[in-house]
Amino acid sequence: MEAREKRLIFPFSAIVGQEKAKLALLCVAVNPLIGGVLLKGDKGTGKSTLVRALANVLPEIEVVADCPFNCNPMNPLEMCDSCYERYERGESLPVARRRMRVVDLPLSVTTDRLVGTVDVERFLNEGKKALQPGILAEANRGVLYIDEVNLLDDYIADSLLDAAAMGWNTIEREGISFRHPARFILVGSMNPEEGELRPQILDRFGLCVEVSAPMNPEDRVEIVKRVEEFHEDPIGFYRKFESEEKRLTESIVKARELLPKVEISDDLLKLLAETVINLGIKTSRAEITTIKTAKAIAALNGRRRVSLEDLEKAMELALPHRLRDKPFQKPSRMKPPKPEGDKHEHKHDHRHEQGKEGKGGSARSQGAGNLEQNFRSGEVRIPRIDGRNFDGGEFTGYRSSRDVSVTVVNFPKGIPVSYLPPANGRIKDVDFYNSLVWAVLSGKKPPIRLDLKDVRVRVRRAKAPTLWVLLLDSSGSMAVKRRISIAKGIAEKLVENGYTKRSKMALIVAKGKQAEVFVPPTRNYWEVLERIESVPTGGRTPLSSALYNLLLLANRERMKDKSLKVRAFLITDGRANVPLSGKRIKDEIAELAKALRKKDIELSIYDTRGGGISPGVSYLHLLEKAANAKVYRM
Repeated sequence: MEAREKRLIFPFSAIVGQEKAKLALLCVAVNPLIGGVLLKGDKGTGKSTLVRALANVLPEIEVVADCPFNCNPMNPLEMCDSCYERYERGESLPVARRRMRVVDLPLSVTTDRLVGTVDVERFLNEGKKALQPGILAEANRGVLYIDEVNLLDDYIADSLLDAAAMGWNTIEREGISFRHPARFILVGSMNPEEGELRPQILDRFGLCVEVSAPMNPEDRVEIVKRVEEFHEDPIGFYRKFESEEKRLTESIVKARELLPKVEISDDLLKLLAETVINLGIKTSRAEITTIKTAKAIAALNGRRRVSLEDLEKAMELALPHRLRDKPFQKPSRMKPPKPEGDKHEHKHDHRHEQGKEGKGGSARSQGAGNLEQNFRSGEVRIPRIDGRNFDGGEFTGYRSSRDVSVTVVNFPKGIPVSYLPPANGRIKDVDFYNSLVWAVLSGKKPPIRLDLKDVRVRVRRAKAPTLWVLLLDSSGSMAVKRRISIAKGIAEKLVENGYTKRSKMALIVAKGKQAEVFVPPTRNYWEVLERIESVPTGGRTPLSSALYNLLLLANRERMKDKSLKVRAFLITDGRANVPLSGKRIKDEIAELAKALRKKDIELSIYDTRGGGISPGVSYLHLLEKAANAKVYRM
């Protein structure tokens, strides 16, 4: 029985539909320089199955037989330091053939496991420093797969991006200096409901495909039948598709051989460049990736010349995720390449959408006995706040993309900065190298046996989990001078800033008789933005209820993680006219503000009054003093 049968992986050719995703994966198998594939879609749509099935059709590659880094024996530019030294000495490197691998990167991975660390066993037995290869070594010249890539910890993503950008993994730690090639095909999958992907990681994916379940009843029935058959007899099911799997492998091999001979005409190159410019895509990587993909598609079809159809397919894979300059910018409409003479279509669509949005901004409805209006953030320009133009970033007090860093001990998350003896006998994150150093300093010689007194645990700098809570006053007084439009604009800028910080976001709306949690804590920033725009305006101002809901939400989330940092952003004119209990509103707000300060909830207030005279009592000064809040005034 062949090795590929023993893997019991659902065959790639047996997957029903998902033709665009299949094509994207085959393209990067033909030409890894395309830069990887991102599969976006709801849970249960077959993203992970597609990637794991790819392993069955990947071809064999030649590697240095006794090297753990899968170095290319025919190219010194793709060799680790050790293999290159042997090559320079004129040594004949042993060659072996191995199948390309799909290596999984778990979300719980540590930096040591990712990049490599000291070989503890060899150090214990021989007293020599040697490298224990990490996941980047295993993935070299193969496929590195990250499921739920948008949930990857920032410090792991940073190390991964460095290796992906340079094509090399450089290790400088514990007296070891070593580098090896890390040229892998990066494949990620994600559910957009779980949150957006960092722009730096998104840019590393050459291709992006939306994966969705088929809406054809016949296809869905066929999926069920094939999955049931596979579970009942995996080996027998695989044999049904074995010839097709081998044909795909052969087509990849032939396409790789043909790829250097594939050409594209200047007319198609010009057409692509004009299309990219018309779409407003500024990066040159768009054209480069599209051309490589189009050539791979032509090679897979056995042709030496790229056709217009090949280019259209390549554009559908390489351009959609590059259509936004900024994370939440409305993307341009994706159009297949067409000859000139079709330039007025975009303007017409844009005017139509603008008119439609304008009507939505002035829509009115009756609700709960109060006249409600729906204002849009784009209806007014956000004024200068405290004499500065508001961009959402400068008013949060933190410039780092990591937001808040904390020092953790004996906790395997973050970047190691030091080491300590374990406290209270609790050992979770052992620093083996420095534990061995302490053992040697205490007089022990190889082979070394560690005692509890020798053990040291790591001290790390890690990103503290953060929750940003937006408290949006959408009461009737906020309709005056369209303050609510300004408030929504501020809230949306804060959401964009929270996205760059990778903070969870929540939305509490104060209107009517009591405040309501419109969006519970999430990293689905699009949902928060959409709910902000849809919030109606009208009714009374339950400010006390909003602050109380903030306290409840913070307590509930901190029960899940005690290290959670909570920031609240109150956007209001400061009025309040609905008591939470029988107390005076002023006394309630004072007590709640003191509770926020006691619970270490950082409060920032955006005063929407704009310096004009506002009817009614404002409680902003009271909140500023009792909660130690920062107040930003227009």
